[in-house]
Amino acid sequence: MHAGPVAAAANPWLSWEYLERNGGDVLRYTQQHSTLTLQAVVIALLVALPLAALAHLRPRLAGPVLAGTGVLYTVPSLALFAVLAPYTGIGRTTVLIGLVLYALLVLVRNVLVGLQGVDPAVRDAARGMGYGRLRMLVGVELPQAVPAIVTGLRLATVSTVALVTVGVVVGYGGLGQLMFRGFRSNYHAEVMTATVLCLLLALVADLLLMLVGRLLTPWQRASGRRAAREGADPREEAAWAS
Repeated sequence: MHAGPVAAAANPWLSWEYLERNGGDVLRYTQQHSTLTLQAVVIALLVALPLAALAHLRPRLAGPVLAGTGVLYTVPSLALFAVLAPYTGIGRTTVLIGLVLYALLVLVRNVLVGLQGVDPAVRDAARGMGYGRLRMLVGVELPQAVPAIVTGLRLATVSTVALVTVGVVVGYGGLGQLMFRGFRSNYHAEVMTATVLCLLLALVADLLLMLVGRLLTPWQRASGRRAAREGADPREEAAWAS
């Protein structure tokens, strides 16, 4: 009758002792996980920006570009790694390529939406100042699209943090290695540690990108303050002014 509680006590879901004994492994796989995520999102952004810009400048290409990245996104991760492995080998390269391909759809779509959502009046003003098409794209439309781009980066980063764990099937899954090892040995503390660290990585990355987005779009904060002042009670104007 007491076997259940005794077994649960011997195999807890949270264990400081586990961290003390396996701190090196936990740190190594956490660094591997975060590095893979960062590299995949950065590479995907560098590919997505010109693709989305091309689709924006040549609207006829928007459909094929979105369809192509969408098809890649629908391929199951296990199948994608299995297809890539014979050509790129087992390990980091295969996982990185897969993560970049999955992040492309989110980033291309958001960049394109941001570019298409620029106020026509802003474009007209730029044309009146003598801006050509390319100069307008770089100097006007891309800066205006920053909020949409940052939103895409946040979505792509959080999803990439989760997808890295699947890389365990080709021997390079970051914290997924700990999860797989824990499931195989029924070691609860190992599974829970890896899960919590994945959640923390996703949360920290999302918060950092949110802060970066706010820093890159000071005009949004200014317009928000103006809107708040316009809707404020007259007795509050002095407070806003101060």
